[in-house]
Amino acid sequence: MQAPLSGHMAETSELVGAGLVDSSNEIKTHFRICRFIIETGVKLSMRSVPVATACALYHKFFQSASLEVYEPYLVAMSCIYLAGKVEEQHLRTRDIINVCHRYFRPGSDPLELNGKFWELRDSVVQCELLILRQLNFQVSFEHPHKYLLHYLLSVRSLLNRHAWSRTPIAETAWALLKDCYHGPVCVRHRPQHLALTALYLAMHTYGVQVPSGEREWWQVLCEDITRGQIEDIMAELLQLYDMEAKCT
Repeated sequence: MQAPLSGHMAETSELVGAGLVDSSNEIKTHFRICRFIIETGVKLSMRSVPVATACALYHKFFQSASLEVYEPYLVAMSCIYLAGKVEEQHLRTRDIINVCHRYFRPGSDPLELNGKFWELRDSVVQCELLILRQLNFQVSFEHPHKYLLHYLLSVRSLLNRHAWSRTPIAETAWALLKDCYHGPVCVRHRPQHLALTALYLAMHTYGVQVPSGEREWWQVLCEDITRGQIEDIMAELLQLYDMEAKCT
């Protein structure tokens, strides 16, 4: 179900208009919005999984919705609010609105509790209901975090202590996994495949190799993934870093 931005939801344009740059490149716009979600999540002290859920909700929503119809920053604010509920880290709409307000107007005072504030709050709540309907209330996601933790522990046991300690494999893999939420790659692939690819790319970056056996180490950890799938996901991840340079 889609409906044009109207009524109270239009009020949000005044708040977010300073941050949205017109662009024919939807990928660039979505990258910027997800960077906004992640940075806002940090300021709201959100855990990593709720932030990941907010990004996944955003990408899922725009798989079937148009940027020409919906205000993306409003959708992002509502995704943050909804993700807090889904992942049981409830956030006050007032906190979300004020953090977003300062994101676009650094150093400004919190919004007063006047008519403008309540209209904006209504916009966030109405958009949350729109997202729920658009996604048919399918708003729970299995994230790759738990798989990456398992894979890291498994690979660490296969390497000697010095090879593991002298390279930041774990830190790099976690960073890659976090960055994948800037783009729709996070909802296109199975969580196991995302986790394995993040680890594969981290190890490849530092030239770390696992002792060879009958099968490749990554086949042992995840039997249903192919080298071609790993390369495809890596290509999507690397495109995000190219996009980061263009959005700086």
